Amino acid sequence: MDAALKLPAQAYSTTAKPLFSYRKYWAHRFGTSPFLPMTRAEMDELGWDACDIILVTGDAYIDHPSFGMAIIGRLLEAQGFRVGIIAQPDWQSAEAFKELGQPTLFFGVTGGNMDSMVNRYTSDKRLRHNDSYTPDGEGGKRPDRSVLVYAARCREAYKDTPIVLGGIEASLRRIAHYDYWSDKVRRSVLVDAKADILIYGNAERAVVEVAHRMAKGAKAQDLDDVRGVALLKPGVPDGWTEAHADDVEVSDEGARNLGVKTVVRLPAFETVERDPESYARASRVLHRESNPGNARPLVQKHGDRELWVTPPPIPLTTPEMDGVYDLPYARAPHPLYGDAKIPAWEMIRFSVTTMRGCFGGCSFCSITEHEGRIIQSRSEDSIIKEIENVRDKTKGFTGIISDIGGPTANMYRLACKDKRTESLCRKPSCVYPDVCPNLNTDHKPLIELYRRARAVPGVKKVMVASGVRYDLAVKSPEYVKELVTHHVGGYLKIAPEHTEQGPLSKMMKPGIGAYDKFKQLFDKAAKDAGKEYFLIPYFIAAHPGTTDEDMMNLALWLKRNKYRADQVQTFLPSPMAISTAMYHSGKNPLKAVRRGASEDVGTVKGLKQRRLHKAFLRYHDAENWPMLREALKRMGRADLIGPGKHQLIPTWQPAGTGDKGGEGSRTGRKHRTQKFLTKGVFGKPRR
Repeated sequence: MDAALKLPAQAYSTTAKPLFSYRKYWAHRFGTSPFLPMTRAEMDELGWDACDIILVTGDAYIDHPSFGMAIIGRLLEAQGFRVGIIAQPDWQSAEAFKELGQPTLFFGVTGGNMDSMVNRYTSDKRLRHNDSYTPDGEGGKRPDRSVLVYAARCREAYKDTPIVLGGIEASLRRIAHYDYWSDKVRRSVLVDAKADILIYGNAERAVVEVAHRMAKGAKAQDLDDVRGVALLKPGVPDGWTEAHADDVEVSDEGARNLGVKTVVRLPAFETVERDPESYARASRVLHRESNPGNARPLVQKHGDRELWVTPPPIPLTTPEMDGVYDLPYARAPHPLYGDAKIPAWEMIRFSVTTMRGCFGGCSFCSITEHEGRIIQSRSEDSIIKEIENVRDKTKGFTGIISDIGGPTANMYRLACKDKRTESLCRKPSCVYPDVCPNLNTDHKPLIELYRRARAVPGVKKVMVASGVRYDLAVKSPEYVKELVTHHVGGYLKIAPEHTEQGPLSKMMKPGIGAYDKFKQLFDKAAKDAGKEYFLIPYFIAAHPGTTDEDMMNLALWLKRNKYRADQVQTFLPSPMAISTAMYHSGKNPLKAVRRGASEDVGTVKGLKQRRLHKAFLRYHDAENWPMLREALKRMGRADLIGPGKHQLIPTWQPAGTGDKGGEGSRTGRKHRTQKFLTKGVFGKPRR
């Protein structure tokens, strides 16, 4: 058997109770709310004396399935619970957290659609002055580490009310994790928040189970059989066999015979806090225990308590996905916001989600850690119904669907050819180093969906703005032709991320040859369609495993191909990502982490070097030329300084430039090449 295929653990069932099969809570008699209430006046209009569940979020409340709190709120409402929303509360005191009174069951706390630290700070740790999830884009409406602050205020408001953490901020901080902004390893957010239970990943299954069981009197400590949760225990329960990360990480051979009730022990918080190599080992084990078909629970000691993390949730079926997206969303911001513009809403108001998850496994990205690598797709009928709702109900619709996709544009209905193989696999990616032969790469269902979508009466154009996974797209030239002929509006964004094998191998991204093949198909399809379209490639500076020479070679590739990036992204170590473990530990968790025998990874940490790598991506900006000249001379590549086409930067300096320390232009100017105008952001920040 392939080393990546292991027998599944049986302690947690690999089947799930259907999401909409629960007996509804008694409060279902109140019916459906136009919007989930944000004030006591709205509660009074609905005839409520209390909320059963109050969701506290760092985002403005937009009742649309692109926003996590709307999905969870409407789903709980469909289960019969009275759900209220406290959005972007004033966290300076507990008063705002008392707005809706005390919930009868629990507070649900989230930082919002983004981790609050990623939302508030750039990769250079500069404070952002805007917030796309806030009315009029105003910054400063959420605190740093929102989950911790909100949980503390909820506890202050009603000390005996259970607190359930969820959303991406809690999900990616569920175990001891490296925090880039404080440059240290922090405890699980569940411990620091002093909350009762944490739900990670896509929360639908777990939150419904938790809500119904709490309604029947269950306490948080009783819920350790629910998949997708983390909670604290005084010790490992009787009847469980422990497999230590040191043994599991080196080989899974022993795991086959450890018994059906096995828990994997991660190095304790106190250990990973002081020992970066142990941190890398914990990261590797966590990611290998991420397949719902074979994942075992994890346990990690925090002081005198044990953090118990149950296996990931079972993915939603297509009918369940349809049920979630067919809930009665108002598809608009709450009326309390009046005419204020909320940038995130303006961006997605005419878009439609087709699927969730990503099996790409890119080491810098948090989609897989949060949503899982098994694709969860909606039915064509459900998607078409939503397009019709956009047409009929969304104010300002002009006939253009701005995006039809998800985390990736072209993984709709793609899956492992064999369910048993899928349930046994521990590989972090289905497409690296090559596309797995067990992966179905048939794009025909997506092509048919596109054709149905653009045939909807009143729809003039259906755009694909989600990133296309080009190494999959080249498996289906018919898809590339369909995409370019009908669903591209001048440019298409894709993400090769780099050109050099060193950083690409640490990112788990394909070589630049796959990009070249896709570009050939793209250009031919555009020519055949009589269109002049361009690709927008994204690149990341300063990723672990990247040398100065790698960035120089990337800059030369950009110049040869006449690409000029208007804006660039420096690698941001988001919590729990594999790349973040590399950044912190200097070790490679993609390979076995053995004491004294782990693979070292070079990291770019100093501000000066990070700015240099960013400057190479903007080689054409005169502000960066002094820094690049100095670097090229130091690297022994002064031959790249001069006026020749083969050279990177000139010897001369325009007056009034080059005095900003190489930080690069921040004016937002567009830079035109002979046939290319950038309109996107290279290196799109990962959620």
